[in-house]
Order: sequence, then structure tokens, then C-alpha cells
Amino acid sequence: MSLTLAQALAAFEPGLPLGVAYSGGADSTALLWACARKWPGQVVALHVHHGLQAAADQFEQHCQKFCSELQLPLHVAHVDARAANGQSPEDAARQARYQALAGLAREAGLREVALAQHADDQVETVMLALGRGSGLPGLSAMPSRWQRDGLLYHRPLLAVPGQELRDALRVQAIDWVEDPSNRDLRFTRNRIRSRLLPALEDVFPQFRDTMARSASHAAQAQRLLQEMAAEDLARTGCPPSLRGLQALSRARQANLLRHWLRALPGATPSDAQLQELLDQIAACTTRGHGLRIKVGSGLIARSGDQLDWYNHAV
Repeated sequence: MSLTLAQALAAFEPGLPLGVAYSGGADSTALLWACARKWPGQVVALHVHHGLQAAADQFEQHCQKFCSELQLPLHVAHVDARAANGQSPEDAARQARYQALAGLAREAGLREVALAQHADDQVETVMLALGRGSGLPGLSAMPSRWQRDGLLYHRPLLAVPGQELRDALRVQAIDWVEDPSNRDLRFTRNRIRSRLLPALEDVFPQFRDTMARSASHAAQAQRLLQEMAAEDLARTGCPPSLRGLQALSRARQANLLRHWLRALPGATPSDAQLQELLDQIAACTTRGHGLRIKVGSGLIARSGDQLDWYNHAV
């Protein structure tokens, strides 16, 4: 069920003091303003200057002015968010932003940070996952709270449509900045926002609620799979034994292997690598049958009755 900004904030009870990631855009402006009203003197604004566009300095100046009007402390981090070779610009900016937010939060003595992603962002995330052929982790979309870098992050606006946030700001005569990159249709997320969401609104007016429900179902199913994988891994050993794996169905083998490899840096397998690994596990019916396959940035090899993973990058 879609919520208003007021309804979402009424249900939001984080630990205080609270950091709010504030870009100067409409979404984070609405969140910062609402949090500052609910918890006066307990909110700190955190701004990340990505340095990716000429307007970035103006964004920072706007944030400083608005925080001064609200009498809120503002902490600013300047980062280099340029993408490395083979890295998408979106991923580079996201990684730089989280690292900067963690540093700013520690600097301000904060343990909890709120982000302003809303219902439309959640739908875009689900659509991206569908387009990439993602499994349950991708279809689960964005969690409402999670831990990272020693911080507890919140997304209290996931049930609030983006238009509701802009309408709330207009009622209060509050200005915000528009990031020109949000109109750049070279980015898939922007094409989804400008082309697909209006079509979904026309065909399925309740699409925000129904997709949020689907993401919630996917997240629940993923938690169950993780619990099963942990139990199976405990029985087969860690690293898993071939005999223990072969006693499971192929689907449970795949679930266990994903769970095991997810905990190893650089070991996430592609779907093709995972299917080849499962085929080789099935073929290991004699003591002398070898197994050696590339997985992620390293390889998996048989060692007696167990599998070992070796990271080439180390």
C-alpha cells in the first residue's frame, strides 16, 4: 500500500542521532526536512560531492543554504567517483557514495543513516533485475534496513511514490536541485523511469504496490533458501565434501554452492560456471576423477573428497 510522506515518517523509528544522506535532490530534501521536523536537534545531513559534473559545486552550496535554514549540521565529503576499467559508472558512484557516507557518519559519531530511495526507485530496481535475468536476490530489490561498514542503514520511503515527495515539498514551498544526469537516457534506470513507468501506470495503476509485494515475497523466499543452504553446508562440511553434495538434489547443490562461494571474496560464479561445476560434481564418481574449474576470479579444484577454492588475485 502506497504511503504519504507523513505516514512513512510516523512509522519510522530509528536510533538517534540520525544521519540523512542529502544530495539536494527532491527525494533526499523531503526526507531530511521530515526527519528534522520529527527529531529537532537529532538529525545530521551527510552530503557526498561526487565531482562528476560541473553543477556539483552548486549542489553543495544549495545543501549548505538549506541546512543553514533548518539549523542542521552538514558534513560534506569530496570523492573521486570515476569508474575503473570494466566498472559501470553507476556502480562506481554507488561504491564511492557508501564509502564516503560511512566516513562522514563515523566523523559525526553516528550509527544509523537514512537514505531516500522511494517506491519508484524500488520498481526500477525490480525492472532492472528482471532485465538482467536475476534470481531471487535481485528480485528482492532494496531492503528497508541493513547493515554495512558498521552502520545501520534505513530506507523509510520505499512505500512512498516519488511524486508524493515532490508534492509535499511544493506545499511547503521548499526548493530542491535537479541532477541533469537523471535525464540522460544513456542510463538504463533513466529509460525505465521515463518510458516504462508511465506505461505501467497506464496498464497497472497499482504497480508500485504489487511490485513491492512481489519483491517482499522474493526476499522471504531468499531468506528460506539461505537458511536451507546454511543447514546443508553444516552437514556437508565447509568447504563442502563431494559425497555430501552428491547426496543432495542438483537444485540444493546449487543453493549450497552459491551460499558457500558468496562468503569468499571474488568467488561469485556466473550461471554458466555454476552449471559446469554441478556437471563436474555429478561426474566425480571415482577417487581419481579430477575437478578443476574457473569460478569468479579464481578456481575450484578437488582435494580428496572436498572442494577447495583458490583465489588467483591473492
